[in-house]
Amino acid sequence: MNPIGVFASVDAGLGVSWDVIQQVGVPTIQLHTPHRPSRTDEKASQLRDQLQKINVQLTAVFGGFDGESYADIPTVGRTIGLVPAATRQERLQEMFEISDFTKKMGCDTVALHIGVVPHEHDHPERPGIIEVTRQLCQHCQDNGQFLHLETGQETAEDLIAFIEDVGYDNLKINFDPANMILYGMGEPLEALRKLAKYVRSVHCKDGKWSDQPGVTWGQEVPLGEGDVNIKAYLETLKEIGYAGPLTIEREIPQDPQRQLREIENAVRLLESCQREIYA
Repeated sequence: MNPIGVFASVDAGLGVSWDVIQQVGVPTIQLHTPHRPSRTDEKASQLRDQLQKINVQLTAVFGGFDGESYADIPTVGRTIGLVPAATRQERLQEMFEISDFTKKMGCDTVALHIGVVPHEHDHPERPGIIEVTRQLCQHCQDNGQFLHLETGQETAEDLIAFIEDVGYDNLKINFDPANMILYGMGEPLEALRKLAKYVRSVHCKDGKWSDQPGVTWGQEVPLGEGDVNIKAYLETLKEIGYAGPLTIEREIPQDPQRQLREIENAVRLLESCQREIYA
């Protein structure tokens, strides 16, 4: 069976706060990268020691940037990741720093939402986005790391084409089934099968389709209450040979008690589904 994890945060991001990791009782976490003042050698050593004491493995560090906004789908296109040209080089340098911090944490995986990549091969912005991704892949490769792109903002076909255009073997996918629904970018299980050879980490998150897929947001909901079909999702992960952690992501930091309660329910759901699948 796959180990279960949670998406966590030290001082930034939407994951569970650092002090509740042990309370959730899972063996793995992904970490939203701390703010710059916290990305020091001393902090990395401190966090590593804390995880070791509670026997929790860090499996990925996610980059994020000031100025990003998920207010609506058009805003995502303007503000997220390495796609916006005005902030691209500055954010690339920050991703280099995040990669270096991740290495100090003893983790071999850096991840991010790269942004909304133009799907037209002749789009004038596409070569610059490919080049900046190559530079980041090279930096991660020099650090002995993989770079994971989170799904959602492209169809499976467009994401495959982009990965092939970048051409780095350490460029992989963090598959989030709910994001495919929230962004209106395709049926999650069909997309998962298409992307299978690139999937190296996953999120367990649920959502409901918008009445205008790709135009307006779908709705994120607690695991098991949306349109993903969590048991079928886990069966498909088994089918494609995925053996890594199932990382629960539930983004309601404004209500930490509810967030914790829903994550604990998600842990129980994943455990129950896995018992049935692997019985």
